Amino acid sequence: MKFLNYFRAFSYAMIAVAMLSLVLAGGLNYGLALGFLIIMIISWKLEDTKWQLPERIGLGIVLLSIPLFYLDWQYQKLLGEPVERLGVNALAHLIVFLSAVKLVQVKKDRDWVFLYLISFFEVLLAAGLSFSPIFLLTLTLYLLTAVTAVTAFEIQKARRSIPYTETRLLVPPDSRVFKNNKRRPWRNSEGVRLPFVAIALLSLIFVLALPLFLVAPRSSAAVLARNGASLGRFIGFSENVTLGSIGELKQDDAVVMHVRIDEGQIPRDLRWRGVALDEYTGRGWKKSLEARKVIEFRDKPRGFYPLGQAEALHRLTTQTVFLEPIESPVLFAAPRAVAVQGDLPFVRIDSEGSVQTRHHEFERLIYKAISDTNEAGIETLRNDLRLYPAAFERYLQLPEHLDPRINALAYSILINAHATNRYDAAKAIEHELQTAYGYSLQMRAGGPDPLADFLFNVKTGHCEYFSTAMVIMLRTRGVAARVVNGFLPGEYNEAAGAFTVRQSDAHSWVEVYFPESRTWVTFDPTPSAGRAEPARTGLAAKLQKYAEALELVWFQYVVGYDKQEQTSLATSLHNRFFEISSFLSRTVAYVKRVLPSNMWAIVSSIGVLVLLIGLVLVAKRIWRLGWRRGINLRKATTETPASTVDFYERLTRLLANRGVNRADHLTPMEFASVVGLQPALAITRAYNRVRYGGERLTDTELREIDQALNTIESSSE
Repeated sequence: MKFLNYFRAFSYAMIAVAMLSLVLAGGLNYGLALGFLIIMIISWKLEDTKWQLPERIGLGIVLLSIPLFYLDWQYQKLLGEPVERLGVNALAHLIVFLSAVKLVQVKKDRDWVFLYLISFFEVLLAAGLSFSPIFLLTLTLYLLTAVTAVTAFEIQKARRSIPYTETRLLVPPDSRVFKNNKRRPWRNSEGVRLPFVAIALLSLIFVLALPLFLVAPRSSAAVLARNGASLGRFIGFSENVTLGSIGELKQDDAVVMHVRIDEGQIPRDLRWRGVALDEYTGRGWKKSLEARKVIEFRDKPRGFYPLGQAEALHRLTTQTVFLEPIESPVLFAAPRAVAVQGDLPFVRIDSEGSVQTRHHEFERLIYKAISDTNEAGIETLRNDLRLYPAAFERYLQLPEHLDPRINALAYSILINAHATNRYDAAKAIEHELQTAYGYSLQMRAGGPDPLADFLFNVKTGHCEYFSTAMVIMLRTRGVAARVVNGFLPGEYNEAAGAFTVRQSDAHSWVEVYFPESRTWVTFDPTPSAGRAEPARTGLAAKLQKYAEALELVWFQYVVGYDKQEQTSLATSLHNRFFEISSFLSRTVAYVKRVLPSNMWAIVSSIGVLVLLIGLVLVAKRIWRLGWRRGINLRKATTETPASTVDFYERLTRLLANRGVNRADHLTPMEFASVVGLQPALAITRAYNRVRYGGERLTDTELREIDQALNTIESSSE
């Protein structure tokens, strides 16, 4: 294949990969992408034919792109496209149009440069739409094809500027050079070697760019967090929640977040707390005026927001949360969050311990949460008989028209369980709901009092009904409790070392207050069927887990690489350097302590002796071979008598003594022909084989050459 075809193939591949990145990022629909692919195929077939679009006509069509861009913008408005997508769609269509026109027209160097720039803008637009690992793959492929195409473009351009010349090289036809070329012709193909050169250049670029990426100053991670589609219908985490909201959320398997916990800190009963609600309306829950009071923290150093106090460091659980774009400002964390760290302009915590920040419908959040997940012992909770403070009376609130059967049911459960304290009362009601009622995502309970309908009629429901029933029954017996909405831990991904939390993991549970220890203790009355996590098995599930692991690495160390990650990396490197220096210092000190006091003098003397011996050997070598060959150790050690061409220098010297000098314009074979001596011809052929063919002469051939030289020398005397 001609190099021109290789150049075009690499250029077309570069343009195609750029278009692919835009399609995968959601900037272009599949119909337009397919149409552009067809245009590329047609354009390839039309290269160097009379059917290519003339340059002037192509320029005129390009000028039409400006009004077409405006018309496309207005057309997108008529179709009802979201405002944030209008510019993206119109710009993507403009890029496709310009690329298509340039592809089908007669192309000069400036047209290829224009196509390269257009492809770069396509990748840039794709980067603004998506920062997923798929984009990383297409970006790598684009860089590889781009480096190859630009290199081929420069080679092709340079070839046209060099005049053609014909050079003759007198090498025997049976030389090893020709044999190797015939044996492996693919190695001499520029089209094959060029991608390897591109890979080497791309690797060098990566090696040089990586340190810059790691140390370059960063203002915030939000700059790198690109737009994405938010999770639709993300309900159940507002200040007003209707019974059944969590059930609707659980019917979707979309990923909400990934949570990675520091090694060795995974607590026994893990869950991700969202919002707590304290006032029951008879048909749902809401936050009371007291519960809506918030404390706001702004612009803390290093993005670290302390929210509370922990009694002991060993009780803390550190979580790194990768939260998808959602229609809620809630930050999810394990219960009793005492600190949050992340690139957040502010953090709010309300009276119920719910943590919030800015809305992020089109942006992923990466933050760390530190929680005190340790709970008081069972005996401590059973002995807690202290009265509630006045501020906690709101956790005993009941609706005005509560069905009296609920109070009677709670009383009978406690009597049958012989519960005499708050903890036993909570465990008794929890056990009754788990065993006497069934779990179902179908919302059968309804009517004016859905709670009573659930407890006394349908007796099946999902987590919201169970948690509501337990809280209301506890309140009828004077036990302060509240409902909490959040998520179960989700599926643990061994490849990523993190939990994958989906909307189907949404859950509702109960927190009961114990005034003696001043803690809220978690209870979960939902039957086990509503808390089981379906495990993914099989090859497809395993591949999906590896993909999630790659995505986490991508978001944490590339997209979310900010000042905090820089500080963490610098601290890790400093600690590692300190460990290595300490180890070396201890090793040197140990060697000094173990060795005798005069050992260093002995070692120094041996070193000086070895140096002197080396200098003597080098001097002897220079004396024998001369400065030039004596210093060139590599050449002297690899060169053998069979490969040297000193015999030809001896031949020219002997002929010069006879008055026959070689003119500068004569090749070795032409000079030998002019001399007309048969020994000179034989020696010159051997010289060409060694000098240009890379062959090694045998000992017999060397002896014959030496005899021929002696013959010429004797005849000249």
